[in-house]
Amino acid sequence: MRRLINIATLIVTVMMLILLTSSPLVIGMRFDLETGATKCITEDIKINAMTVGKYSIVKPVEGFPLSEYDRITVRVTSPLGNNYHYADRKQSGSFAFTAGEAGDYMACFWAAKQSPDKSLSIDFEWKSGLAAKDWSKVAKKGQVEMMELELKKLYDSVTMVHEEMFNLRAREELMQQLIRSTNAKMATFSFFSLVICLSVAALQLWHLKAFFQRKKLI
Repeated sequence: MRRLINIATLIVTVMMLILLTSSPLVIGMRFDLETGATKCITEDIKINAMTVGKYSIVKPVEGFPLSEYDRITVRVTSPLGNNYHYADRKQSGSFAFTAGEAGDYMACFWAAKQSPDKSLSIDFEWKSGLAAKDWSKVAKKGQVEMMELELKKLYDSVTMVHEEMFNLRAREELMQQLIRSTNAKMATFSFFSLVICLSVAALQLWHLKAFFQRKKLI
């Protein structure tokens, strides 16, 4: 039993170290958007990862409705430019999708021009990967105990770490291929440089020998 606890502790420690050194899975922020301007936010998402987001315009005065002109247009695109979400002139909204491509996804916010210009405060939350799962709904749906729910979370965390290790290995292999290719090119370049240098030296010797022979010095 003690050995199993030590193994579990080691797995959790390694998992936490990798998660702490990796990019954050949750983006929560409040930012100002000038009317007539556009602001974009990017998030690195792995392929087949779940991602959810929600946004809303903050009311300047609590309890009072927003102006009918206070609207934003939101578009979420993939690294290849595919649209995953589009909302036109909304006060709030949300999106959820499974990433079909790996890379930087971009969420762009645009506010229509107003006269006079004003600034809108936007609340935006973007979750991806493990953080995108709603564990309260999972527990309610399956009627599982707290320990089983924690085990599900741990299993998903370990799975994510396992996939991250494969991604790191793939990146390392690509880097090794690049290094080998660079070394091969440098070796070829060095060989041809040596051949050219020797050829120039031989040509200079031949030219000097012919010059001395014409001058009857040798």
